[in-house]
Amino acid sequence: MPEALLNIEHLDAFYGKSHVLQGVDLHVGHGELVVVVGRNGMGKTTLLKSILGLPPVTRTGSIVFDNQQTVKMPTSDVANLGIGYVPQGRMLFPSLTVDEHLRFAWHHGGQNSQWSAESVYDLFPELEQRAQISGTLLSGGEQQMLAIGRALVTNPLLLMMDEPSEGLSVAVIQRMEEVCRHLSAHGMAILLVEQNLDMAQSLADRAYIVVNGRIAKDISADALAADRTILQQAVGVTAADTDVTLSPPAEPEAKVDAVPEAPAAEALPDQVVGATAPTRWSGAGLPEARAPEKPASTLPVREPRSTVLPVSVADTVDRVAYIAGTFDTKARDLLFIKSCLDRQRLRTVTVDLSTSRKPSTAAISPTEVARHHPDGIGAVFTGDRGTAVAGMAQAFIRFMAGRRDVGGLISAGGTGGTALATPAMRSLPVGIPKVMVSTVASGNVRQYVGPSDICMMYSVTDVAGINRISASVLANAAHALAGMIGFRPAEDRSRLPAIGLTMFGVTTPCVQAVTKALNMRYDCLVFHATGTGGQSMEKLAESGMLEGVIDVTTTEVADFTVGGVMSAGEDRMGAIIRSRIPYVGSCGTLDMVNFEAMDTVPQEFRNRNLYQHNPQVTLMRTTPEENRKFALFIAAKLNQMEGPVRFLLPLKGVSLIDAPGKPFHDPEADRMLFDTLESEFQPGPDRRLIKLDMNINDPAFAEALVDNFLDLIPSGASGR
Repeated sequence: MPEALLNIEHLDAFYGKSHVLQGVDLHVGHGELVVVVGRNGMGKTTLLKSILGLPPVTRTGSIVFDNQQTVKMPTSDVANLGIGYVPQGRMLFPSLTVDEHLRFAWHHGGQNSQWSAESVYDLFPELEQRAQISGTLLSGGEQQMLAIGRALVTNPLLLMMDEPSEGLSVAVIQRMEEVCRHLSAHGMAILLVEQNLDMAQSLADRAYIVVNGRIAKDISADALAADRTILQQAVGVTAADTDVTLSPPAEPEAKVDAVPEAPAAEALPDQVVGATAPTRWSGAGLPEARAPEKPASTLPVREPRSTVLPVSVADTVDRVAYIAGTFDTKARDLLFIKSCLDRQRLRTVTVDLSTSRKPSTAAISPTEVARHHPDGIGAVFTGDRGTAVAGMAQAFIRFMAGRRDVGGLISAGGTGGTALATPAMRSLPVGIPKVMVSTVASGNVRQYVGPSDICMMYSVTDVAGINRISASVLANAAHALAGMIGFRPAEDRSRLPAIGLTMFGVTTPCVQAVTKALNMRYDCLVFHATGTGGQSMEKLAESGMLEGVIDVTTTEVADFTVGGVMSAGEDRMGAIIRSRIPYVGSCGTLDMVNFEAMDTVPQEFRNRNLYQHNPQVTLMRTTPEENRKFALFIAAKLNQMEGPVRFLLPLKGVSLIDAPGKPFHDPEADRMLFDTLESEFQPGPDRRLIKLDMNINDPAFAEALVDNFLDLIPSGASGR
């Protein structure tokens, strides 16, 4: 083990009367890279602040750095001994350029340093290209480079970094890892606080696990190398983990009353085995501030029950709650949400979607988000509010698509903020928690929610600061997200694979027969083809949640083409093309276009063949020319599908009311549909058009759908 450069023994740290660190022992050798991991609220940041002596932390115990005792030293003297600090959130100065950050820090601490602005530019060439712009206008990765460079020019022997990967892309995190290895290889000691367990395991010579302000485990390099899951397992320490026992707490200078342990049956979810000393959560204070010892007859004092979600750390440590919005106008609201999530000990990343170009307090600046726009930041910061909001929304979609640690996404705002955040929410897979607190959530929210599982919460008051109403609503939203992230049910791998089916009232017999035939092999998810229904099915298909699709009812194509109220849009069947999953389709209910009540039918269609399905729904029979257009649309989509495809034509009618003697029976219109599909369809090795002399609701047609679907599924994939 390298000779200790930093040696900490029996360290206790306090914020006022809150006892945060308890009896911490830790050491870092010359050139050693030591990682400290643990979930939020465990005391990791306090540890770094204690080493530097940053107020308002007060300390007892021993901290020896480079053979000098520093516990009683002022922060400036400790830093001058050779400790560089990269704080969480970077803490850059909006008024300083990149170059001014580096030269100011060099002038005030590192004039005799081997590091200078020029050597930092050699390490981070990106910074030299942006030397004369404000550090807060850099991307998140560039801001982290600047924060590291600012610490390096002070010529540290020990570099301390707090959550350097927070909010960064995978590529930038890999760059940070390379820098850490480079610095360590050249003799610099590094003490790294990190919740990215992959990064921690990749870098660490040793690792410390912090739980409730105490060192739960000291893991050697050999152990880290032998087991890639060891940190994940160790960070999951809870009261139930009886194989982890902490050493007894150090005896403080003044006597501290013991807090009696609760019975085992009532063990709190945040307890650690053996941790009986007072903590910041128990309300116990500084030794000298404690009340005198109580008589033996006094009833036992129990810790107040924690409000923190009883979630296994290992289940949430790799999932981040993203908090997005316009920080130039909604910072107080968004940071309030962050504080609520921080108290639940969830990892959080703030993302600024402002288009005003004002300096940002968020971890991810608007400039970094804007860089994800396919046409660059100029397509976002246009100077026009409408195009800027649209551009930022598009950039945010691509930004979120590149994140691999998304546990959930929450936002708060008015119409503009809702329009900015919800497109990215809709782009995320179904099942990832999404919460939007909005002033428009009590109205028609279809345009915001679409086919996704967004939770819209009405803000009641405007999202314009914290008051008694907004505090309650925002706190509820934050805790709802925390609950969704923390209590997401484990996947039941014994469940049947899921398939999607589309149905309308007039194709119900067909779909019911199909589901009856398949429900022992598949979890049959039936979607009502109302526009949103088709979009929802395709959303699940693109999210990888469906084994295949039996698209019996394609009526949404008719509504899109003619102008009905149940259109799924131009991208209907697009997810099948992109996902390449097995697809069996048909022409269900292409004999009709959907409108609402009879008096809402557009004047141009009033003389058409109209059928009142119920007082709220009016159906219009489609013409031969309209059916030709439907066929052209569908054939073009089928021809693009590279997965296995079967498309079945029911030559005796496409719905219950498209049959002899029924109101929509029109052989000429149906013949145009079938003939156009047959002429435009391009057969392939696994793409076939099948004509059946049946009505779509005949039992034999349902059997044909089932047989063709089973033929497309690889043997064993359905659990047969």
